[in-house]
Amino acid sequence: MSAASTAEGTWRTWIDTPVRWAGAGAGVAVGVLVDFSPEPDVQLLYAFPAFGLCVMAGVLAADLIARPRHSWIRVAEVTPRRVRDHVPRALAAFLAAQAAILTVLVVIAASTASADSKGRPGRALAVECTAGSQLLGPWPGLYYAWPALGGMALGTVACALLLRRVTLRSQTDDQRRTQARAAVGAWGVLVTAPLFAVSFTMAVVVLSLSCAGAAKVFALTALALTAFTSALSGCHCLGVLLLPQAYTEARS
Repeated sequence: MSAASTAEGTWRTWIDTPVRWAGAGAGVAVGVLVDFSPEPDVQLLYAFPAFGLCVMAGVLAADLIARPRHSWIRVAEVTPRRVRDHVPRALAAFLAAQAAILTVLVVIAASTASADSKGRPGRALAVECTAGSQLLGPWPGLYYAWPALGGMALGTVACALLLRRVTLRSQTDDQRRTQARAAVGAWGVLVTAPLFAVSFTMAVVVLSLSCAGAAKVFALTALALTAFTSALSGCHCLGVLLLPQAYTEARS
């Protein structure tokens, strides 16, 4: 490695990671400030996607601010570089599955949502039981769940563009793997945080049902497992995002 390449790697080390940490810190601050309703579940449905968007913004900012400087000597490589060669495939596949689960849950919630006690559509779940009718909320219909899907869509596009930039950029393979892992980690936060919020909110409503029998037990178990898995995955993605070098070195 030349002296210029060594200086370039050192420069990215001290500026890249702090900017990503700043994005996560901003996400926590924004999540605390987001308060669309005094109900904690409603705040959860908006605060978590906002946190994920700030995390992704931090990764994008780190890429723009701390990207490697262009050197005067350009070396052409014969082997073509592909995005999939630098992405953690197992983590990406696991997160893609959770993104699909989030989409399914939002579709189910939107199709079963009803108007709340104030007549506002898509905010509650109406259930007819033998003991009488129940109107429970908040229920993550489109009114509450659009930040989850919107944030995930924006994050997916941003992650794809960032991975392409990282792959085509002139730098070492270790640097590409580190930055690609950080990008996937940020996208993972955008997937797992809303998934936890949606599944947890739905589980609270299902738990409050006075009927449904075995269907209630099955739905509650599935939602609880989804919330637990998404919480663990989100913590792992935060670690991948904030300390990608540690994960890359552990695998090498």
